[in-house]
Amino acid sequence: MTNTNPSSGLPLGVAILAILIGIVGFLFLIGGILLLVDISLLGSLSLYGGGLVGGLVLLFVGILLLVVASGLWNQELWVLVLLFALASSLFRYFSGRGSSLLVIVIEVLLLVYLVAVSNHFR
Repeated sequence: MTNTNPSSGLPLGVAILAILIGIVGFLFLIGGILLLVDISLLGSLSLYGGGLVGGLVLLFVGILLLVVASGLWNQELWVLVLLFALASSLFRYFSGRGSSLLVIVIEVLLLVYLVAVSNHFR
């Protein structure tokens, strides 16, 4: 049998990204659930508004991050999600709503890296 993939194996950087994004997604998911059941053990989660709205936002973002982590692990290119995050960060940065230049640089570097290893994706 021949391998139709141009390159086999998950690049180490993509594996690390998938694991880290999965951990953050899991934490957001747990935070959303805790807010939805009104258990405020982690006061820093009130940053998202607390209560029902904050819990739903954290829950949604947690699920989205877990889907992205799964897509990266399965070598599906999630550049659109990263482009959306970059556009959101640029908007927040230029409107003065809290995104830092460091976050934008990191997102650009991640985008460049994913494009560079795109031959490993379907």
